[in-house]
Amino acid sequence: MHLDHAVAQPHRHTHSAAPLRADGTRRALRIGLGGPVGSGKTATVAALCRALRTDLSMAVVTNDIYTREDAEFLLREAVLPPERITAVETGACPHTAIRDDISANLEAVEELEDAFREHAPLDLILVESGGDNLTATFSRGLVDAQIFVIDVAGGDDIPRKGGPGVTTADLLIVNKTDLAPHVGSDLGRMARDAAEQRGELPVAFQSLRGPEGVAPVADWVRRRIAAWTAR
Repeated sequence: MHLDHAVAQPHRHTHSAAPLRADGTRRALRIGLGGPVGSGKTATVAALCRALRTDLSMAVVTNDIYTREDAEFLLREAVLPPERITAVETGACPHTAIRDDISANLEAVEELEDAFREHAPLDLILVESGGDNLTATFSRGLVDAQIFVIDVAGGDDIPRKGGPGVTTADLLIVNKTDLAPHVGSDLGRMARDAAEQRGELPVAFQSLRGPEGVAPVADWVRRRIAAWTAR
């Protein structure tokens, strides 16, 4: 099939958001979490909130297509005070609101920052994408770093298949490792394939039911915060 007319492509925001506000103060570090439906993004966000909330002033923006389900889960779990959790209903494929037209998410992020600027300026904002596929990435105009979450139940061939989410995220989480023996996933194979696809970019193997839980990922976030504030 040949097209004899130009096809309009969505505008993608690839520039990085300025780290300083107009008044010269440093804004919060923004970290995006993406990954397929059911991979454990919201559970990871909840665990990170519990691990970091005593040390950091933080907030969360969730994305769902037509509901506030992820935000409501975080509210029920009381991982942060309600005023620190907000939701965006994308009304379309989740990647459009985190990569192509980021206006709704950017507005939510900026409103959270404004709400806490006077008394408890935010150190960290987590932006969780709605469930998407392996091509999902965040605009650098929205977040400063990206985490991509996959799980062993989705198949141990996911790292080998690659895709921008797997290959370019600042951190790849292989989640639900406790399920590997039950679903026939080879963690060693996943580690080798992830290393081949990602080079020196880090990979964290995680079970939120295990003793280590989210600790390695929380430590990675702390290092990003330290680097951000030192800039």
